[in-house]
Amino acid sequence: MAKITTGTGDTGYTGLLGDQRVAKYEPRPDTFGTIDEATSALGLARALTHDPRAKEIIYRVQQELYQLMGELATPPENYEKMSYLHITADHVQRLEQEEEALKQEVEIPNKFIIPGDTPDGAALDLARAIIRRAERLAVKLLHDGVIQNGAVVRYLNRLSDLVFILARYVEVKSSIAHLPESG
Repeated sequence: MAKITTGTGDTGYTGLLGDQRVAKYEPRPDTFGTIDEATSALGLARALTHDPRAKEIIYRVQQELYQLMGELATPPENYEKMSYLHITADHVQRLEQEEEALKQEVEIPNKFIIPGDTPDGAALDLARAIIRRAERLAVKLLHDGVIQNGAVVRYLNRLSDLVFILARYVEVKSSIAHLPESG
């Protein structure tokens, strides 16, 4: 059985991928902790939606966000040997392709959207807001030289757009599913 409580964080420090321990409030743990929040909000959306396509997209993104958290938790001395964790231009491009495909199926209104039309759409909007916060934190890491991979910021930026569109997609699909039958 996995050991959940280790006690190693009781003094306010957490481990990176290697021997290094840092304060839990430092920029790296703050950023990957925020991404963890986004992953959980996406999990809520995945649990609430009945749309198989949305479930598939969300699950794949959750897996990539775990990869991204791993990249952010990798200190410079271990970065090259952990290359399998790196977010790449291919990840960003896949998000852009998914976004374009969804936009072919749902019209995006040219107005502010008030979240809450459907439970799954609202959960996606919550995830999007958390992803935006994670993006701001990642930008600071990049600008401060803590990370060098600009694809991390591009990924989070595109992901927030994709999640916004996905929220509109599930809302439209839900309204279509609830249309009265003509007879």
